[in-house]
Amino acid sequence: MADKKANIEATFSSGDIPVLKVEGKSLPEVWEKSLIEVWNNGIAIKTQYDRPNDPPSKDATMVMIINEPFAEPRIHRALPTGLDELEIYRQEVVLGIHDHWIGSHGWSYSYHDRLFNYKTSNGHLNQIGNVIENLADCAYTRRAQAITWDPEIDARDHEPPCLQRLWFRILEDPKKGLVLNMNTHWRSRDAYKAAFMNIFALTDLQRAIAEEVSIKISKTVKVGRYVDMADSYHIYGSYFDQFKGFLETLEKKTFEERTFLSSFAESFFKEAKFKIQSEKK
Repeated sequence: MADKKANIEATFSSGDIPVLKVEGKSLPEVWEKSLIEVWNNGIAIKTQYDRPNDPPSKDATMVMIINEPFAEPRIHRALPTGLDELEIYRQEVVLGIHDHWIGSHGWSYSYHDRLFNYKTSNGHLNQIGNVIENLADCAYTRRAQAITWDPEIDARDHEPPCLQRLWFRILEDPKKGLVLNMNTHWRSRDAYKAAFMNIFALTDLQRAIAEEVSIKISKTVKVGRYVDMADSYHIYGSYFDQFKGFLETLEKKTFEERTFLSSFAESFFKEAKFKIQSEKK
């Protein structure tokens, strides 16, 4: 008992988890700011995934505000995978191209399946379809939301969903017209190796929903600001050395040198689409 108590005290020795906030125009700008903020001001805390010699992670509750989610440059060069894989991930979230992997490939769920095909006692529910209908009926409704958490499955699952909830509301801007605001809520987030890809895909879902509502109400709905709230936004101790390389890049290269325009990525996205098509053959 004494050893267990000592372990708990060592894990939480720094006190409360800080609540941090960053804001900016574009996705890569805000993502960079969030990483710097959690690195400088996050708490040191262990995780359930640590190996024996890993240092504790840097962790915080994080709020990110992206005022123009599709502003260019939109892609950061430090994303943890290739540009083709970024497009595949986008299609997994928005289009559900790999929902058939659930139950294999190590997948117990997908965000798309939980959002578009949520299991209920009466069958399955298209929550995003309901979001679109609610927004079309009343743009300023506070009820346009979708969840991923399934308490019967996830509470004891070894890898439950990080994304928990999406929330939407349409407002009328004097200059832009109708704009769709989106909030996302996360229980846990790998800040360096997951957050950028998550936001890239979910803001594309935001765009898709705005387009669907536009069709239903016969008025243009544009993509508005995106807000991202994570209970645990962390940089794992296991890759601190790699992350320090990222910090050095911030000092050596300009923002333009650290990012890509979407137009640069188009050829890689086309390659990803070929890969997806080849899977079906």
